[in-house]
Amino acid sequence: MPNTNDINLPDMSQLSACGVDFIDELYFESLLKQKPDAGKINEIIAKSKNKEPLKIDETAMLLSADDPETIERIFETARQLKRDVYGNRIVLFAPFYVGNYCMNDCAYCGFRRSNRESIRKTLTVDELHEQVTNLLRMGHKRTIMVFGEHINYGPVFIANCVKEVYSVRFGLDSIRRVNINAAPLSHEGYRLVKAAGIGTYQVFQETYHRPTYARMHPAGTRKSNFAWRLDSPARAIESGCDDVGLGALFGLANWKFEVLSLVAHSNHLMKSYGVGPHTISFPRIRPASGVTLREVIENNVADADFLRLIAILRLSVPYTGLIVTAREPAEIRKIALGFGVSQVDAGSHIEIGGYENIDKDEIKDVQVQALEREQFELGDVRPLDEVVLQLLNDGYVPSFCTACYRLGRTGKVFMEYAIPGFIQNMCTPNALTTLKEYLVDHASPATRAAGEKVLKEELDKFQDTPKKSELLKRIERINNSNDRDLYW
Repeated sequence: MPNTNDINLPDMSQLSACGVDFIDELYFESLLKQKPDAGKINEIIAKSKNKEPLKIDETAMLLSADDPETIERIFETARQLKRDVYGNRIVLFAPFYVGNYCMNDCAYCGFRRSNRESIRKTLTVDELHEQVTNLLRMGHKRTIMVFGEHINYGPVFIANCVKEVYSVRFGLDSIRRVNINAAPLSHEGYRLVKAAGIGTYQVFQETYHRPTYARMHPAGTRKSNFAWRLDSPARAIESGCDDVGLGALFGLANWKFEVLSLVAHSNHLMKSYGVGPHTISFPRIRPASGVTLREVIENNVADADFLRLIAILRLSVPYTGLIVTAREPAEIRKIALGFGVSQVDAGSHIEIGGYENIDKDEIKDVQVQALEREQFELGDVRPLDEVVLQLLNDGYVPSFCTACYRLGRTGKVFMEYAIPGFIQNMCTPNALTTLKEYLVDHASPATRAAGEKVLKEELDKFQDTPKKSELLKRIERINNSNDRDLYW
């Protein structure tokens, strides 16, 4: 695949129209020093139950809560919001790494340019097709493509890769939605990748704490410009990418500071554009090739605090999807699903070329952990079918739905549907049809049995309406014919 263009270099003249600095470190730090106020916390929790986004000082007050009873009330409110906004659906996806050359030198990352242990590679077109084919054989319908920040991976290259992914067919399957995790772009760069048909464009700030950011990202690298990266989601929205993903790497700076910053970023986008982020991620630092963790992690986030921050984010940004990735061990992910998380990856490989060309019956058993080929070490390496089975057994509906992207229910339009709760009524039928596809085409016998049980239980909840009749017909078509991708 040829190198056809360059990544846009940071140019402060290309900041968004709302390119302002909304990270007030002194203010945030003062908020984090306040003592818990039981009365205010009660008011804030009540506000959250009404699905109202929280202000920075309100999020800070929740972070100040330190007694077990109040923390459990926060957890329970998060569980309620999760049920009310998203129901029991969990969206599944897979990361897909295309190239790991990088011009940055981030202290925590196995892809950094000074790491001589890293094995560098960019997939060819044929290799890309092979990897996508194997994702389809596993049963995936949605992927997020990941690129190192390098001159080789500019917007034209990314757009061409997206088009190649969409062109791949395997049996009845194709990838229905491609999201992107790559370098910040200029307005023109975002317009190019949007035209290729992407869903969400994801740029993590890594840390919103400037001194820590400077220490982790050496001067002279593309990533050292804090403001250019901070403004990236705004430029994306202005360029037509109305679904953007935010994230911070927890373990670099104080975790409470990062939570406030993520909420501040979300509120800034909502105030400026009328729409917040589509998703927020909160990965914790993991071991990586050539990385000495004790030299990087200054603010280790314990499991209890990690779960707490997820719950507080759910209360603070009720309509934003929360993602917990396979960085986390399976047991932590299982708990997090209950009170905030709406998306997880499964069967993930994050080494370049990690989805090997092997027989379908064997693909579920292959889990390569080659640190010199990965950006970091995974905590949950279970195959997709095993994750789907656990979700079913825990009462969730695994969803491979991508309908909202393709029907234009994104950005402000998504908010118009989501806020009154209509999105659940649309997404639940779509989740059930995509689950049926997986059960018929890819599931193991145990997973199919569990899935058919959940399907029946979910269908029994529907009132006898024309919508239910149509849903039953579509499920029957999937079961008895080659009809697929039937969505509202």
